[in-house]
Amino acid sequence: MSLESTLLPKLRLSAPLFMSVVAGIILGPKVAQALQVRVTPEKLQLGDTISVVVQTDTTQSQPTVSMGNQTYPIFPLSNNRYRAFIPTTPLDKSGSLQIQVTGDGERKTLAVPLANRSFPTQRIRLSGSGSQEATEIELRRVGEFKKLVTPEKFWSGAFLKPSNASVSTIYGVRRYYNGVFAQDYYHRGVDYAGATGSPVVAPAAGKIALVGRVGEGFRVHGNTVGIDHGQGVLSIMLHLSRIDVKEGDFVQAGQRIGTVGSTGASTGPHLHWGLYVNGISVDPVPWRFQGFE
Repeated sequence: MSLESTLLPKLRLSAPLFMSVVAGIILGPKVAQALQVRVTPEKLQLGDTISVVVQTDTTQSQPTVSMGNQTYPIFPLSNNRYRAFIPTTPLDKSGSLQIQVTGDGERKTLAVPLANRSFPTQRIRLSGSGSQEATEIELRRVGEFKKLVTPEKFWSGAFLKPSNASVSTIYGVRRYYNGVFAQDYYHRGVDYAGATGSPVVAPAAGKIALVGRVGEGFRVHGNTVGIDHGQGVLSIMLHLSRIDVKEGDFVQAGQRIGTVGSTGASTGPHLHWGLYVNGISVDPVPWRFQGFE
């Protein structure tokens, strides 16, 4: 008997065991997928909404997204994919933002550049009714509305223009009032110079979460409609001449909700559309042209 034949019985492996050993040699141990994070838009500027999409390897726990001392609401998009929104404003400082993402037992810090942006400045002189302060009831109700963070996502795709009128004042305008610069002020929305009675439509689907009228104490906001688009995204329409919806209604994108007016602190007929993300006023324009999934 040859030496080879005497050794073979000791080295022979069963077929399944042999295949598993070979597979282990070829493939090696399974490497866990690293936490993946995607931030958009790629070129951020003051007033933009930052979308942070997180891909995890397991469903054991929901990831977290924070910046500074604030943690932002995060919601599932699909299997192991989540998204959080971080709002920015004209009052923020440009430069490098430090965004922290945790998940799968891992922590990442992303340095995200936020570019400066030049905002126009207006000089406004107020007198009479235009200089009145907001009432406690409108401040309270609008404040409560801006805090809404509904888990469901109602919108789909890019937002619509809520009025067919031309834009009279863009988002982010800074102002002097009666010669004094308003340090903490910026125009928190977009104004459309529509004629009184012209239609105002919902820019995206959502629930009517606020209806306020001049007769109820909305002295500055005027006749007001607030729409909850879900997941901390809210629209507020001011100075309406008529309101065609009630609280609790669900509206679709493009559905008429009222008409342009000049109620409240207004110098003429126009629609003010404010878009809020996690309680902060952001520029609505990217939501109309780029949109967010």
